[in-house]
Amino acid sequence: MRITDIKPYPVWVGRRNQMLVKVETDEGIYGWGESGLSSREMGVKGIIEHYREFLVGRDPMQRGALWQEMYRSQYFEGGRTLTAAISAIDIALYDIVGKKLGVPVYQLLGGKQRNYVPTFATGGGSSPEEMVDMAQQIIAAGFDCFRLHHKYQGESENIYEPREAIALSAEGLIKAREVLGTRPVIGYDFHHRLSVAETASFCQMMPAHTLDFLEEPIRDETPEAYETLRTMTQVPFAIGEEFASKWQFLPYIERGLTNYIRIDVCNVGGITEAMKVVGWAEAHYIDLMPHNPLGSICVAATAHMAMASANFSWLEIRESPGEDLNFYSKEIYPVQPEIVPGRVTVLDRPGLGVEVDEASLTEPFRFQHSEPLRRKDGSKTNS
Repeated sequence: MRITDIKPYPVWVGRRNQMLVKVETDEGIYGWGESGLSSREMGVKGIIEHYREFLVGRDPMQRGALWQEMYRSQYFEGGRTLTAAISAIDIALYDIVGKKLGVPVYQLLGGKQRNYVPTFATGGGSSPEEMVDMAQQIIAAGFDCFRLHHKYQGESENIYEPREAIALSAEGLIKAREVLGTRPVIGYDFHHRLSVAETASFCQMMPAHTLDFLEEPIRDETPEAYETLRTMTQVPFAIGEEFASKWQFLPYIERGLTNYIRIDVCNVGGITEAMKVVGWAEAHYIDLMPHNPLGSICVAATAHMAMASANFSWLEIRESPGEDLNFYSKEIYPVQPEIVPGRVTVLDRPGLGVEVDEASLTEPFRFQHSEPLRRKDGSKTNS
């Protein structure tokens, strides 16, 4: 079997662009993959078209060797754009191999270790009362784990004042925990908008066990900053959604800087690279909490990884009372994993178990540029 074509599809689905990739072979077997570098899809498209030039004619069964060639065949190795392209191709190759052998992808990874994949939801409100109400809606829908956000009013005007935001967020979370009790798993995601001092202050505002995890409070380029922060709070951290290789995960795993791995299969280098991080994390008693903000291919690829991993907690899902994003379009993805509140069940079909209706990929790519948030004094901060 040989690869005959690789087709990138940067298209609009729901409320954002998705970067889909189809790999075709001379046996009529094809695979679908997805890249996760949101807002830089056209850059990924160019790299996929470059890789196509030397991948056509190659054996898709040799996905490990092809991964190494894509990563190492340029002097300037790695980087998020390159590994986002590699991710999409690698996922498609697993889809092909599963179809060729007649088995679900999780069988290629060691077989299933669970019957379904637990998921967590996301929702919030602009006041403590709205936050509590949203949390109750999420629990009633069937979730026992969720991120509960305070909707900071300034964000509608692209303004973000961290000290104001952390005080309001802490107030809402304290109220939610008082009302909901100890059983729900509650997290908070700051999208790396804070400093070390601001994060420490936020954690100090709340009683013990207000939060079960805190996601990406500061930027991740400097592990030493997280090392300092780790000494200042006991709240568990969930880090890693931006990491583009096992090497970026290295200090966070080896130094015990995170308690949950927010691995993104569509950015880290695909299933091939993700499974290396999974085993490494297991050796350090760190559980997986994968980043999953994309479409049905991402859901399927991540769920297959979760099915075959012992150290798994929850998968992010974007279908809950707090979100209505239509990322999992039944028109575009007529065959996809079963998604119900609190769980994803992969289909016991060969490959990923996802089919894409190419005729429905008609909504063209829309250019998006996210302006950085700014503080009231006009200075720019993280979006």
